[in-house]
Amino acid sequence: MKILVLNCGSSSIKYALYNMDDKSVMTSGGAERVGLDGAFVKVKLANGEKKQIMHDIPEHTEGVKFIFSLLTDPEIGVIKSLDEIDAVGHRMVHGGEKFNKSVVLNDEVLRVFEECSDLAPLHNPANLKGVRAVSELMPGLPQVGVFDTAFHQTMPAKAYMYAVPYELYEKYGVRRYGFHGTSHRYVAQRVCDFLGVKAEEKKVITCHVGNGGSIAAVLNGKCIDTSMGLTPLEGLMMGTRSGDIDGGAITFIQKKLGLDADGMSNLLNKKSGVAGITDGMSDMRDVENAANEGNERAQLALDMYFYRIKKYIGAYAAAMDGVDIIVFTAGVGENQVGMREEVCKGLGYLGVKFDAEKNNVRGQEAVISADDSKVTVCVIPTDEELMIATDTMNLL
Repeated sequence: MKILVLNCGSSSIKYALYNMDDKSVMTSGGAERVGLDGAFVKVKLANGEKKQIMHDIPEHTEGVKFIFSLLTDPEIGVIKSLDEIDAVGHRMVHGGEKFNKSVVLNDEVLRVFEECSDLAPLHNPANLKGVRAVSELMPGLPQVGVFDTAFHQTMPAKAYMYAVPYELYEKYGVRRYGFHGTSHRYVAQRVCDFLGVKAEEKKVITCHVGNGGSIAAVLNGKCIDTSMGLTPLEGLMMGTRSGDIDGGAITFIQKKLGLDADGMSNLLNKKSGVAGITDGMSDMRDVENAANEGNERAQLALDMYFYRIKKYIGAYAAAMDGVDIIVFTAGVGENQVGMREEVCKGLGYLGVKFDAEKNNVRGQEAVISADDSKVTVCVIPTDEELMIATDTMNLL
């Protein structure tokens, strides 16, 4: 069975074609700058070779059409005909309370999903464009939606409700939803498989730390709390997002700067976080290098960044009455050795014994805690695309 995975963002389309007989990636890549000048597509072949192809992509349908043409291209294609594709699995960002699992897409599902667009105005419309592009180009091809918010739908009300007038929840769905759910679900299960233990018997804290970041408390295989909220702004300090901030500070800043709601949202989502503290640096590699060269703002940003992660781990250990496994994943979590060390240094009270030598790994599955540590700390590279492909195969 061959399954194409699509992740359509506001100006990008990531894709991967899987042969689910052995779960191998036949090819993958992504279109960038959709709807903008200078659009291009990056392609990674099964042999590891990479190509970049300049191509005008005015909107998503054209982008998907061009990706389809690359899949069957005589030189770099991996299939002879689009008929070899059995289904398409889509990353769908915000399913609200409507979806607690992956579903086969049909008109009714898409109508309900579209109703959630005001909760994710940048992402959901782009996701819909990808689905409709496939429907236009290959009518009748089965499509599946895998929702970022679905894994977190097992949270109890005490964890997901905000202490605001209840009617805001009833009328507008104002509550914590959480994101990165596909990643949290994948690594929470994968780490247990890797360690040879049962997920249904473990207390796991999953740390998805990238340019965007979130942490989840996974008790016996189910999420009971997560750091992102109604939107992906809440929780950890991120590359350009503020994370947790006093609501009173928001209205104070808004008045001082004379911003409207959109202006304030732009400040908190695109000009804050690590970039806000460092005057523009949002890539943690750049921040780490600057800190090593004596940049005090960069060091402050790192200290704040690490502290937030450590604080959430402590909170979720309390929420679950302990923790058995802590997992680091995503771009920073998988690759930034120093971040993992600084976070784990302050977790001795939980029974974490850190092993600096084991921690010297990047982008591979590994145990980084000492052999006699009461809590097992691991690095598990995430694979959201494989999770989407697997859900798609299982549903069909």
